[in-house]
Amino acid sequence: MLPIRWAAALFLFLLLQSQLVWSHEVRPSIFTLTFDQQRSFSISVSANVEALIAEIGADHDDTDDAPNANLYRTLRALPSSEMQERFKAFSPQWMSQLGLTFKGAPAALDLKQVDIPAVGDLELARESTILMVGQVPQGIDQMQWAYPEKFGASVLRIERPGQELQAQFYGAGTKSDVIKVGLAEPRSWAEKFFDYGVIGFTHILPKGLDHILFVLGLFLLNTNWRPLLVQVTAFTLAHSVTLALGLYGIVTISPAIVEPLIALSIVYVAVENLFTSRLHAWRPVIVFLFGLLHGLGFAGILTEIGLPKSDFVLGLVAFNVGVELGQLAVIALAFAAIGWFARKQWYRRRITNPASLIIAAAGAWWFVERVFL
Repeated sequence: MLPIRWAAALFLFLLLQSQLVWSHEVRPSIFTLTFDQQRSFSISVSANVEALIAEIGADHDDTDDAPNANLYRTLRALPSSEMQERFKAFSPQWMSQLGLTFKGAPAALDLKQVDIPAVGDLELARESTILMVGQVPQGIDQMQWAYPEKFGASVLRIERPGQELQAQFYGAGTKSDVIKVGLAEPRSWAEKFFDYGVIGFTHILPKGLDHILFVLGLFLLNTNWRPLLVQVTAFTLAHSVTLALGLYGIVTISPAIVEPLIALSIVYVAVENLFTSRLHAWRPVIVFLFGLLHGLGFAGILTEIGLPKSDFVLGLVAFNVGVELGQLAVIALAFAAIGWFARKQWYRRRITNPASLIIAAAGAWWFVERVFL
């Protein structure tokens, strides 16, 4: 039987291997569907074109783990002009699989423009913009949306004349309910709350490995509920503040600054676990400061989706609730895996210290990767 210390190490190693790496993440494609008064419409898409061509979608959170990783890296290094030609050749295949239908009939779409940024940092995903146009068939006032599972998740934003933007997240392969082309049917606050809550939860589990490791670092210091509650509360209050400030555009800091600092926060929490076994007065303060950074990271997610102004408060609260449920799920899973041994004399030596070393190493690697690679 494996010693407990190696079991804990194996648990964390498998977690690391099964999750995404920040700079290689396949993010949802964002579709903005705009109708005009003449029943014409345009679709502006923000997407990772290289991932689409290489068919790296829902099954591969990290582009480096995909079977077509080499093709992706080759495409990522191509100049924008060459990538535009590659996508135009690929576009008929992609557009034929888009699940925009009007009463069951596929929408007829024309590709108008593809804007692909310059090469830049090869380790970062290149977000391109695709513009398509179409016409709503006469006499049709209903549509549905579905994005093929192999292309991953999507966000559908709908703009109608004289109406506020509507936005909804769809998991990979998920089909929408019937959507009215003209006047939008109002969605209940409960439906919106659930949608934004799901986005918050999935940003922690399964896609938020850096946040998962931070929470595990808090858990490993002391599994008693009181010190854990103090730390998690400080973290929650902090990221709620900066999430709101970031969402309203009051505070904006480049991800190039925020993400390396988040990595350092993981290192700090893990290293401190090696030198103390109790909650000191400064720890909640430090956790609060780091929570401010994590909140700015969360804000980017909701900003990408494009919350309607009327949904700002609802989306903010629901997303926060989803994040907290995700964090509680991480703590519950950690306790189920190793918490039962917390009262053993060897717990700190065999579990806390080895696991904290692994977490610190992961955070240190991410810092180097996000700053220098």
